[in-house]
Amino acid sequence: MSTNSTKPEEKGFFEKVKETIEELWDGTKDKAEDIKDTAVDTYDHLKDKVVAKKPAAVKKATAVKKTATAKVGSAVAKAKTAAAGVKAKAETKAKEVTAKAKKEVADVKAKASDKAKTISAKAKDETAKAKKAAAPTVAKAKSAAKKTVASH
Repeated sequence: MSTNSTKPEEKGFFEKVKETIEELWDGTKDKAEDIKDTAVDTYDHLKDKVVAKKPAAVKKATAVKKTATAKVGSAVAKAKTAAAGVKAKAETKAKEVTAKAKKEVADVKAKASDKAKTISAKAKDETAKAKKAAAPTVAKAKSAAKKTVASH
């Protein structure tokens, strides 16, 4: 018979945590890229509008360009802040999960140690009882052996 299990291997706790963090990070990067693309599109759109206006409106176009630049800068700053916030949350969550896992492992080790001590003590008691019960039989066997040796 084969000793290989036909069941699929289950992922370990830390592999699940790692995948969750990677998913959060990928989602954050995608969101930041989307915001950046939107900001660039808005900037290009506003820039095209400014170029399309008449030369007499150069002063107004300069003001619009500054405003657009400020808005783009604001959008980029918001994206960076959001990404940093999500990253910080992911790191905090990972630390919490790791601490919880360590505590659970310690609890399991403590329980296993207590159980092993209990089993060891029980085995010692059983051995002592068995020796005590076997002592008369051993004594009889020794005396019978001595008689047999003495009679020969």
